[in-house]
This record gives sequence, C-alpha cells and structure tokens, in this order.
Amino acid sequence: MKKNEIKIVPCDDSCPVNASLKLLGGKWTLMILFQINDSVMRYGELKKAIPGISEKMLIQELNMLVEKKLVHKTAYAEIPPRVEYRLTDLGLKTMPIIDKLVEFGLENLV
Repeated sequence: MKKNEIKIVPCDDSCPVNASLKLLGGKWTLMILFQINDSVMRYGELKKAIPGISEKMLIQELNMLVEKKLVHKTAYAEIPPRVEYRLTDLGLKTMPIIDKLVEFGLENLV
C-alpha cells in the first residue's frame, strides 16, 4: 500500500461505529440518557425535561432502552403506579460520549 493511500473500512455488521449507532442512534435516545444521567427519574420528570417528545415516543424509547439494557426500569405496585428509570452500567458508559457532545454543543451553539 502506498504511503498516501487511504484504507477504506466498510461499515458492515462488524463495524464498531455501526454497532454504536444501532444502540444510540435514535432521535431521542441520547437526550433521554442525558436527562437520566446518574440519577433516578420518573416518567413525568422525563416528559417535562424533554420538550417536544410525545408520550407515545417517550414510552417507545424507554422500552427500547430497557430492552437494549441501557436503562433499568423499576415499577412499584402502588396506586397511582410509580415507575422509575436509572441507567445500567452499560448506560453509564455512554456518559463520556454524551459529555463530549455537550462540550461540542456549548462551543458551537448557533
């Protein structure tokens, strides 16, 4: 291979960027993870913290995050029902990525 030649790596199933985007690529995913961070949040708190997301979409995204093991859901048998969300260890691993996005966003607000 020549010195100035660029190696092209296909973004197939073995591509780490592709794998990351499959986990974190949803429109609302990073915002939800950012809001939960290292705390415990209830559904209503998340709804207020993310303006513009519909109830249906928030429920779908939370269920998807639980399924992908980024978020842990605890439902309490109370009336009215109480549900809490917290990041799993895998979810907490996304925090450095989100911190970099926050830093980039603050530096480049338009």
